[in-house]
Amino acid sequence: MQQSLKSAHSGAVIWLTGLSGAGKSTLSNALAQTLHSLHYSHYVLDGDRLREGLNANLGFSPADRTENVRRVGEVAALFADAGLICIVAVISPYAADRATARAAAERMGRAFHEVHVATDLATCEARDPKGLYRRARSGQLQGFTGIDAPYEIPQAPQLRVQTAAQSVDASVMRLVDYVKQHCPLL
Repeated sequence: MQQSLKSAHSGAVIWLTGLSGAGKSTLSNALAQTLHSLHYSHYVLDGDRLREGLNANLGFSPADRTENVRRVGEVAALFADAGLICIVAVISPYAADRATARAAAERMGRAFHEVHVATDLATCEARDPKGLYRRARSGQLQGFTGIDAPYEIPQAPQLRVQTAAQSVDASVMRLVDYVKQHCPLL
């Protein structure tokens, strides 16, 4: 194991999972801004950005989704091992794949915190920031999570955030409070 950077807190993975349009990227970026102001060392791994580089060779088949989450989990574990709070925003539709990501962090001796961004399908479809739900409903996009591909809702996440029922600011404050409690500054 490599020597970690000296941080004022333990490294950990904060894994945001939920449907497309649930608010994972919005929350992860806002959480990162707040953690920066609180002097936490952090890094955001966003699923869309990772699919442009590290995972550009992967599609959306079940096997490719599994490999996508495996890679992201391994990278997140490395960041956590370096002493950072690694905030991950990835749909990660399968419970088994999220368990694999958790195992990667735990293998490094780092905490893994699963956060379910629990936004109902109707709200996600109404938001539809990339027009993906519209394309999936019209048949232009096959295998879309929540429409014709499954999303396995986390049964026991460490935190559940309901973005349809509370503002972005309130959701971010719940996340910040959670991080401060579980990854306190030393």
